[in-house]
Amino acid sequence: MSRDQSNGQAPRQWLSIAELATELGMSQMTLYRVIAAGEFPAVRIGRRLLVPARVLDEMGAAAIASGSTVTTSDWRAGGAG
Repeated sequence: MSRDQSNGQAPRQWLSIAELATELGMSQMTLYRVIAAGEFPAVRIGRRLLVPARVLDEMGAAAIASGSTVTTSDWRAGGAG
């Protein structure tokens, strides 16, 4: 997914759960659940969870390359499961 950077700022490297939920059009609770189940990559800093923004780009690229659905529990960085 290409994020528009017409405002002159560098692309975001990290997304909060709230930002990711908005980006994906899903609830924050759903994201918390898949992260807790180990099915979606995230970094915990203290009590805060952050997701590398590139994960969305890489998962999208894997889905396009495979021509099929990429399941988060099967997906790993660098390609589909």
